[in-house]
Amino acid sequence: MLKKFQTFLEKQDLARKTVESYVWTVKRYLSLYEEFNKNNLLAYKGLLMEHYKPQTVNLRLQGINKYLEFTKQEKLKMKFIRIQQKNFLENVISNADYKFLKSQLKSDGLREWYFVVWFMGATGARISELLKIKAEHVEVGYLDLYSKGGKIRRLYIPKRLREEAKEWLSSEGVHSGYIFKNRYGGVITARGIAQQLKHFSTQYGLDPKVVYPHSFRHLFAKNFLGKYNDIALLADLMGHESIETTRIYLKRTATEQQRLVDQIVTW
Repeated sequence: MLKKFQTFLEKQDLARKTVESYVWTVKRYLSLYEEFNKNNLLAYKGLLMEHYKPQTVNLRLQGINKYLEFTKQEKLKMKFIRIQQKNFLENVISNADYKFLKSQLKSDGLREWYFVVWFMGATGARISELLKIKAEHVEVGYLDLYSKGGKIRRLYIPKRLREEAKEWLSSEGVHSGYIFKNRYGGVITARGIAQQLKHFSTQYGLDPKVVYPHSFRHLFAKNFLGKYNDIALLADLMGHESIETTRIYLKRTATEQQRLVDQIVTW
């Protein structure tokens, strides 16, 4: 039955990791309970809430609900738990640290990593999207990305970055193909980038909590809204399905809130 469930999910054009997660969730449930009924499902939900964060609990519940849909037991579907939204962004690299990191990488001759950081900060690319950038995209100034629903999102490469990147690639003799590679000539992995960024945070005395790939995507969004307050355009550039997802960037970071309170509250 699990194999059929997996096939059912794959036909819905879900990401491979999502399919694996949903199948694992159902397998885990079946290792604990013999059947799907209201009492067992509520017990499983409680067990999840004891051991996982709210986002993970809801992901597991989504997997169970998909299985109930697959087995025509929709009446047993569970409600997701409510996630308390924070009124601030956490662990976003500051502009000062971003500029410092770029400067250090460049002065130390680590040009590829200098451009890894710059591309993330100046394009808002997800790490998976960053790895798809080729010399041809740098030449034309953009990369078209295709979503599962057949939608096209254009990832723009700003002029100053584009011009400096072309000079770098030319000096390296790279005129086509992927621009970010590992020591063996293959495309570098997302994990490899994350690990290297942590190394640089230690090397340059930066907070490792803010030096990770998605932090630069957050930085791009905050800076964009700071200079051009068009949240609908930003949602398109970020590839968000809903503009509500983009609204988080209207909030300040916890550090910014603290600094403002320190400046304002003098009584």
